[in-house]
Amino acid sequence: MAWYNNIFSKKPVDTEEKLNPAQYLDSSNVESSRESTISYERAYEDLEIVNRGVNMIVDDVAEISTVVKPIASRGVVKGIKRSKVELLLNKEPNPFQDINTFRRNLVTDFLLDGNIFIYFDGVHLYHLPADKVTVHADKDTYVEKYTLHDVDFTPSEIIHIKENSFYSIYRGVPRLKPAMRTMNLMASMRAFQDNFFKNGAVPGLVLKSPNTLSDKIKERMLVSWQTRYRPDSGGRRPLILDGGIELDKVSNVNFKELDFQGAIEENEKIILKALGIPPILMDSGNNANIRPNMRLYYLETILPIVRKINFATSRFFGFECVEDITNVPALQPELRDAAAYYTSLVNGGIISPNEAREALGYDTREEAEDICVPANIAGSAANPAEGGRPEESNEE
Repeated sequence: MAWYNNIFSKKPVDTEEKLNPAQYLDSSNVESSRESTISYERAYEDLEIVNRGVNMIVDDVAEISTVVKPIASRGVVKGIKRSKVELLLNKEPNPFQDINTFRRNLVTDFLLDGNIFIYFDGVHLYHLPADKVTVHADKDTYVEKYTLHDVDFTPSEIIHIKENSFYSIYRGVPRLKPAMRTMNLMASMRAFQDNFFKNGAVPGLVLKSPNTLSDKIKERMLVSWQTRYRPDSGGRRPLILDGGIELDKVSNVNFKELDFQGAIEENEKIILKALGIPPILMDSGNNANIRPNMRLYYLETILPIVRKINFATSRFFGFECVEDITNVPALQPELRDAAAYYTSLVNGGIISPNEAREALGYDTREEAEDICVPANIAGSAANPAEGGRPEESNEE
């Protein structure tokens, strides 16, 4: 018996020995969000490329529906029927949200926090803000409880989807974390540009005096200038040159260099790669590589997220939950290849038409239960004496 089978049947005090030895080092952990999601939320709201990339993944994942299938080796789990699970996962998770809004909330948490927490009250599904959920590790099994605003939830009430993480078995790492330095750099570039133009496009200010000024007079002039123009609001601290000292150039920086356009474009590509989006999808114009990159985007970014969610719901409800990609335009070539593959299996007598229909997402039919016996011009594969060229009658 696996260690996680005991979560729902035993209380921690009833467990006599540790069921998960690999958890020993984390047995006393109480883990909230590993990352400060404020920085990711700010980047999501302020940086165009982050907002567009996150929204693109969120919307595409939310569009893929779920097919719920029974598992032959398992009966009804948690006393819920398959039709109810289909309703929760594809139409109405709760009385207050449609399924698209519900999924978009989940995937946004997945990208910005690295975790998804779903509460099942026995009738409906509710989204819990991932950054506010605390995971309490159990000393003997896996998770003792989940906490949100001093409200405790048992493991049998929570569906937890975790992003990949090296340091923790309880919480995932957001996909934007490797690009955090790049996002901060882009924000600094934008802030520098804003201050530069707010100051009248003047990098600095030089005050010249033909006479030599005392330090007291210089300090008084600086205080007066700062009081009037307030450097904390964008004003510049002036430079005072006395005694006939001349300044050749204030700055060698020109307007083109201050635009940072080349650096911003390269940083945008780094952020898109961290999210798993081919940068070519964000470029405008007619490009012959759009279709293969779109297919790569779905196969390597969208579908893995969908499957992580489906695996978690499959284990929780006891039904097989798989993604329905029949209506995804980017994957139509793959469906065409799959149709040709299953057609060859049916014509070869390996599987029945109903098995092929089920694999392609179609309903089964009564007349398609039997395996087709392949035949050729030389005769039937089941009985070589049958088939072939018709016999000719000998006329005398």
